[in-house]
Amino acid sequence: CSINSALYDESNLEQTTASLLNMEDDFMKYRSPLVSRYASKEMAYNFSDRKKFTTWRKLWIYLAKAEKALGLPITDAQVQEMENEERKLRHDVMAHVHTFAHCCPTAAPIIHLGATSCYVGDNTDLIMLRDGFDILLPKLARVIDRLANFAEKYADLPTLGFTHYQPAQLTTVGKRACLWLQDLVMDMRNLQRARDDLRFRGVKGTTGTQASFLQLFQGDHDKVEELDRMVTDMAGFKKSYLVTGQTYSRKVDIDSLSCLASMGATIHKICTDIRLLANMKEIEEPFEKEQIGSSAMPYKRNPMRAERCCSLARHLVALLADPLQTASVQWLERTLDDSANRRISLPESFLTADIILTTLQNITEGLVVYPKVIERHIRHELPFMATENLIMAMVKAGGNRQDCHEKIRVLSQQAAAVVKQEGGDNDLLVRVQADPYFAPILGQLDSLLDPKTFIGRAPQQVARFLSEEVRPLLEPYKSKMDVKIELEL
Repeated sequence: CSINSALYDESNLEQTTASLLNMEDDFMKYRSPLVSRYASKEMAYNFSDRKKFTTWRKLWIYLAKAEKALGLPITDAQVQEMENEERKLRHDVMAHVHTFAHCCPTAAPIIHLGATSCYVGDNTDLIMLRDGFDILLPKLARVIDRLANFAEKYADLPTLGFTHYQPAQLTTVGKRACLWLQDLVMDMRNLQRARDDLRFRGVKGTTGTQASFLQLFQGDHDKVEELDRMVTDMAGFKKSYLVTGQTYSRKVDIDSLSCLASMGATIHKICTDIRLLANMKEIEEPFEKEQIGSSAMPYKRNPMRAERCCSLARHLVALLADPLQTASVQWLERTLDDSANRRISLPESFLTADIILTTLQNITEGLVVYPKVIERHIRHELPFMATENLIMAMVKAGGNRQDCHEKIRVLSQQAAAVVKQEGGDNDLLVRVQADPYFAPILGQLDSLLDPKTFIGRAPQQVARFLSEEVRPLLEPYKSKMDVKIELEL
């Protein structure tokens, strides 16, 4: 959209105002980038007004059907009229009741019969949470699958390990990926548990006592319980919460969002690691042919996807404060200071989780490894790490450990000075080869310095972890593994 410079002509204020007012509505109000830029269509729809309001109407139909089945004077025609009604959308419960009733004059007397606004509001939220988890779980499974394939491919490729972000004992590229995978596997189990633990609020009335329904059924407790069970079943839940106030406990929101925030922490750590390794040019995220790394420095390949994940993951983690605060200030059976907050925190948590999973899948499908760069970094550090191996070899060849240790110490300090003070390469091996003291083991140096002798059981750990912990977890999602992700940057 191009805007004529006349819009900014202060001498023509009327034309400027008219032109702005004629611009599309989308450019006249704030739009959340979670939806306008990033989120998948399915997750954006899951928390849309259409999904919410059509679910309300379904819940009213469930209630009417169950009340009719249990003997209340509701006719087939009334239920049919509700089911046939076109979906017309407005924005609060009573407006919908009146709109639905206006469109269904025959059914008007029995719409929302015995219910409170939380019957549709809270139950719809629970449906959205459940369906949100059902959208996220296959996406998380695909990320785990792609990363597992990566770990398997590079299970025995040695690389420098880092502790305190300082070079440490070698590990493998695949073993490091398994550290990422282990956290994602924990997230997978947490999301599945949170999803399976969700129950329906059901049919509980104004303060959760079911008093209005007990009155409708003239004191028949069994019918009230059966009504609750039937509506819960129609909504696709196995259980409802046996006790509620006016709302379901807001601890449920904490439970749902805490596992998403925890996943956010996992993804932030993974993508931070990728960014650090990209700086070392050992690993890079996928980079499109026409992608611009930097507007000022055309040679750069910035880790934009990983940076996006980190940025949004921080938002996801921060959102957990909302349900924690909300649950803590719910007075007695309910206060309404939860409502406006939940309209933001619940959708945004799921939308943000959806975005970072989609982005991470794209990253893990195209991770690029540079073995020669990794090998160069190993060569730079390995001589220092191999000093204990050199000492042991000399002892086996008849040398004295203390004498050998002193020799290695002096040569190591000399080599370190070259690296730190002169900016040169690590020349410890050259110094060892030039010292007659080490003549008995010169023929063993190549084997003593083979990087694969420094990685311990990393390849075996990768194989066992993938076969016992990862692959079985993915079995229920095998039919959903073929989805590929392409991102607009």
